[in-house]
Amino acid sequence: MAALTDGAPSPQAAPETAIPRARGAWWHAYVCPAHGIELDHGAPLGGRFPDGGARCPRGCRVDTEAVRGAWTVLSHQAWARRIRLLAHRGERTEAVRLLVSYAGLYAALAGQEHDAAQEWMLRGRLFHQALTDAIWAVNIGHAVRTLAERPEAAPHGTAQDPAHADLAPLVPFLDELEAAALAARTVLVDRGDLASNYTAWLNAAGTATSRAAAAARGTRWAGRERWITGPAGLYAHLRAAVGDDGWEWEGSTYYHGFVHRAALLTLRGTAPAELPADIAGILAGMTDALAAIATEGGILPALHDGPYLRDPLALEWLELLALVAGSTPSARLEAAAARARAELGPADDGLDRLLGTWFTGPPLPPRPAPGAVTVFRDAGYAVVAAHGVHALLDFGPHGGSHGHRDKLALYLYGAASPWQPDPGQVPYGNEAFREHYTSTAAHPAFRVDGAEQRACAGRLRSADATSVTAEVDTAYDGVHAVRRIEAGRCHLVDVLTVTADRPRRIAAQLRPGTAVDVQVQAEGPVRTVWHGDAETLYGWHLASVPVTPFTRPGPGAADDPQHARSWVDFTTESDTAVFVSVYQSADRGPGVVDVGLAPDGRTVEVEFADGTRSTHRTED
Repeated sequence: MAALTDGAPSPQAAPETAIPRARGAWWHAYVCPAHGIELDHGAPLGGRFPDGGARCPRGCRVDTEAVRGAWTVLSHQAWARRIRLLAHRGERTEAVRLLVSYAGLYAALAGQEHDAAQEWMLRGRLFHQALTDAIWAVNIGHAVRTLAERPEAAPHGTAQDPAHADLAPLVPFLDELEAAALAARTVLVDRGDLASNYTAWLNAAGTATSRAAAAARGTRWAGRERWITGPAGLYAHLRAAVGDDGWEWEGSTYYHGFVHRAALLTLRGTAPAELPADIAGILAGMTDALAAIATEGGILPALHDGPYLRDPLALEWLELLALVAGSTPSARLEAAAARARAELGPADDGLDRLLGTWFTGPPLPPRPAPGAVTVFRDAGYAVVAAHGVHALLDFGPHGGSHGHRDKLALYLYGAASPWQPDPGQVPYGNEAFREHYTSTAAHPAFRVDGAEQRACAGRLRSADATSVTAEVDTAYDGVHAVRRIEAGRCHLVDVLTVTADRPRRIAAQLRPGTAVDVQVQAEGPVRTVWHGDAETLYGWHLASVPVTPFTRPGPGAADDPQHARSWVDFTTESDTAVFVSVYQSADRGPGVVDVGLAPDGRTVEVEFADGTRSTHRTED
């Protein structure tokens, strides 16, 4: 057996398990320092760091202590998921053997907090962060509980306890995991962080491990108040963390789903109809938030911090959406599950398909389909669906450490095409690219004098059945900006008005996520053609003052910053500028042939191929 270490894993993993015999570090360090791309995981179940270093898709090989420690995190998490999968499939002997191995490893390595964690971290025991410990422990706890609740008898059982004899050695291990989760949650709550997404997972870990220990003992679970109904439990956390509009307070698609998944994992064995009414409402609202931002083809926009595209993310979405289907189902999210499964291909392990009995009663009634315009006043998002164009306007609070400087950014999607997406975020260990994807420059927002927006909040000005208007006046000193999005009869109208206290350099930014052609005309609007996945978007762009359309290459979405896309800035030197864009998805109604702006800047006129016209206000 390989020696136990407190740092990077030994090149030779323990042959009887292939579980790394080392503590993990911080998974966000698993990123190429040169290219900002997450490194290839290699064979995480092999127990051995990739020979020659972790591979970057651009050809680099990276081998540092931080990267080795990050790989060890990924390996431990893969093993915990594998064990849970074995338990669900009834492969008891192998699952128990691996769990016993983990019990010994944890006892040898994780008796105290990890002394190599960074100062800002809530320290874990097996990993740098207590959050990582909790995510891992959730899979461990549910694996043991599944084994304890399966009807088949365990090998070498006794007449008195045939089902649980093989699980008895795991009880002290599970008790330690619960104690670690409780200690970390106490630190969080004592410093006023009940609403933290960490709290969600610490509650999930405490519930999973304590319920597993009770099942292994054959005793009744006594942790409901501690982990679910008490002042720091699941219900209190959800009431603190989720706004009236259904969004987790950080306003990040990823962290919203992260908290939602933790909550539903915690509620295993619960009948949805028996939940407190406000908790059922919160969970339904969280489902509605995802359904409203999801496109018809299943894209879940990566708003604010969170990965743009990665296999482990798709597995997380599949698990969450399976649990949602069993609790607060939404037909709109079925396409998101199908898309996640298609993204995974052979990496799909099928765990989500084994969760059909997670809850003890039928789901609550299906959620209603989202309308053409949906406004989330707390998170500060508005969704406008217009004839094949799915638009999201970002105007709300910054979102804490996971927020981006992107006030009044406009994200555009087709059913399956990220025409102008929120680009997501790289693993946090690459500080330069993390700063880039947080920046105003990376988003389809507005900039003044080439500077970054402040971390600030805008506000909703108005909304009706076809339009939304929002504004911000704290992004830059002396600058007020208003953006109005309106669904026309077969098109989308976007009007951005920026007013400054003096002539300033004002830019309205396009940040395509697909190939785009930019065509300057001899007269009239600048034309754009956006090439999506079997979908094409046409754009017409003009302004109330002379503008320069400047096109240059820039980093694409955060899954691969090296995949350059065409960035377009419409720039002017003025104290007031009205920027107008009209978008139309191909084959949607009569084609747009021209767009004009009235001399006073108050109305936009759109002319169609059938000779008809439509007029739109630039502001309320």
